[in-house]
Amino acid sequence: MNRIYNFSAGPAILPEEVLKEAQENLFMLPGVGMSILEISHRSKTYDAIHLQAKQDMAELMGLDDNYSLLFLQGGASLQFSMVPMNLMPPANKADYISTGAWSKKAIKEAKRVGTVNVAASTEAENFVRIPKQSELKLDPEASYVHFTSNNTIYGTEWHNEPEAGNVPLICDASSDFMHKKVDINKYALIYAGAQKNLGPAGVTVVIIRKDLLARSQDSLHTMLNYKTHVENDSLYNTINVFGVYIIGLVAKWLKKNGGLNAMYDLNKEKAAILYKCIDESGGYYKGHALPDSRSLMNVTFRLPSEELEKKLISEATKAGFDGLKGHRSVGGLRASIYNAFPKKGVEDLVSFMKDFQSKNG
Repeated sequence: MNRIYNFSAGPAILPEEVLKEAQENLFMLPGVGMSILEISHRSKTYDAIHLQAKQDMAELMGLDDNYSLLFLQGGASLQFSMVPMNLMPPANKADYISTGAWSKKAIKEAKRVGTVNVAASTEAENFVRIPKQSELKLDPEASYVHFTSNNTIYGTEWHNEPEAGNVPLICDASSDFMHKKVDINKYALIYAGAQKNLGPAGVTVVIIRKDLLARSQDSLHTMLNYKTHVENDSLYNTINVFGVYIIGLVAKWLKKNGGLNAMYDLNKEKAAILYKCIDESGGYYKGHALPDSRSLMNVTFRLPSEELEKKLISEATKAGFDGLKGHRSVGGLRASIYNAFPKKGVEDLVSFMKDFQSKNG
């Protein structure tokens, strides 16, 4: 059986090169005599894997000694709580920008800790766009400003970070993490579930500026305190060894393919191919997101009727295009084209969509 095109929003596609290397070495790591699934997180073998993954990610992102890079568990959903628990004191208030379902969930958890100011929201427009800087009602005395860089469900993405002034900027980058190189110095903390662009589910990457650790109070539960994980290099408890191993392989793959700037160029090229098909369809395909807010990772669109959408999804699945059904809150279709998704797969989908329109227009 040939591999199909995986358009799933997550867990998502991984580079074939990475999967093949992991498969080849799954039974027994070279020179180790046991599987990556069996080795201790306290072993010298894993120490080397852990350190190399961190070094390669730091090189790709341009991290310096002002930041700590953590591999945690619990997904972005746990970070919705850890961020305010650690960083909202002592002011106990923070600004959140609401651009979709995941930012709403982050707001819900932050409200359990302190006062949340929703600095802007596009919910009234069904989250079809990213707010403009002029719309943000920011509090200069807030503990931090939180935003979600890419909105998987609605297909919108921040193309530039919101300007927060002297207030620390916090980003949930789960669904576009490492799709391009960002100026890390603009951020106080970035967190991201690995299962979109970096690896399998079960690892959450947290990049935190070290000066913020002073806010983490000793009264916090041990596992919910960022200082615990920084002081123990993410190894306070048993880490997801396999997940970090795959992240390390993906980081090597990114470096081999030119780094994050080259990946960004490719991601723009892939997305442009699909959006061009939508825009030139005469309204047959209609994007959910406004053009200036479109995501490079998740392309969301509708057809003239739900019947046609169901038909396209059914025929596409049979033709080897899987995971195209849109989220229930938006409907329609969603093509997730993360870093590892091949350009040829986008071109083949466009050919399929054009053929479908010619037969069902």
